[in-house]
Amino acid sequence: MKLALAHDWLNQIGGAEDVLDALARQFPESPIYTSLYAPDRLPAHYREWDIRASWMNNLPAIHRRHQFYLPLYPLAWNRLRLADYDVILSNKSGFCHGLRFDQRALHICYCLAPTRYVWQLDDYLDGEELGAAARWLLKPLIASLRAWDYAAAQRVSHFIAISSAIQDRIRRFYNRESRIIFPPVDTARFQPAPTADIEDYYLVVSRLVPYKRIDLAVSAATELRLPLKVAGRGRDSERLRALAGDTVEFLGFVPNEHLPRLMARCKALVFPGLEDFGITPVQAQAAGRPVIAFRGGGALDTVIPALTGEFFDAATVDSLKAVWRNFDPDAYNPDAIRKHARRFDASIFDQRITAYVEQAWCAHQAERTFQFEDPVVATEG
Repeated sequence: MKLALAHDWLNQIGGAEDVLDALARQFPESPIYTSLYAPDRLPAHYREWDIRASWMNNLPAIHRRHQFYLPLYPLAWNRLRLADYDVILSNKSGFCHGLRFDQRALHICYCLAPTRYVWQLDDYLDGEELGAAARWLLKPLIASLRAWDYAAAQRVSHFIAISSAIQDRIRRFYNRESRIIFPPVDTARFQPAPTADIEDYYLVVSRLVPYKRIDLAVSAATELRLPLKVAGRGRDSERLRALAGDTVEFLGFVPNEHLPRLMARCKALVFPGLEDFGITPVQAQAAGRPVIAFRGGGALDTVIPALTGEFFDAATVDSLKAVWRNFDPDAYNPDAIRKHARRFDASIFDQRITAYVEQAWCAHQAERTFQFEDPVVATEG
């Protein structure tokens, strides 16, 4: 089985790149097709991979301002035709599922999300400083992108969703069914701390951008006078600092190697945004700590009320405060929390994605053999 990987863009590190890392380990001989590649912005081991960037990689300033070229991504992917591959496995949050491939091939799309700013533009722009006129001007572009995106989704052979929330969106936006395989989380890196070592702080770990809704956690902690540490940086930092009282501490960028200790010693992780999956709640639970999360998105798959944490129902400060003020971090069993987190371990992802690809390829081969058999001969045989 000759397999190729596809990934939307390679100029930043996030959850999509964690998935790509796992896929590259599982299929080490496979080339990786992408729209753009900025090696200086990515881990050194990426340079060992066979990465093949599109013509967009040569556009001015695209490594730093790739969003400005939004209308060109469908064109770039639509013009890419992968020949001589049995299976194409796309790791999609944007447009890479729109590539072309041989009729005999199988295209499996690991769908991180139907393109958010195409299908959920208003939600995506919430908190962004974009005027009504600019939003109005975007509408024709988004309408054309939506039509292209839907048509591209119909060419995909099979969809895999990262969560039940994404499975629902694939059904609603693309009219396609999918199988759920949760993204890989390195749970072994996170270990519970002794009870005596738990410190007096709650924790947020996130990029500081508006749609993450860190403002809810900062405002609620300030009003309740609860100690909150915020790990992360981003363009919303200044606004969040203006909202914060003296019980909120901004840690800035925290290196990966320091996160396990920070999570293991917090009272609980606060996860206020609506995420497609959300790795940080699983990491906190792997460290034995409960989670206070917004009731929606991927958290519905990863947080179990009364066992590994609690939900607040509305994306408001008052809703979060109502849960947080009565929250008892000592009411949760760290061992039970960690056992639940192990369901999302990277080893489980590796097993399931490999088995899915192999089974789908075998079924595809069998179907093609049946289609090309002489029906008379097949009946007589």
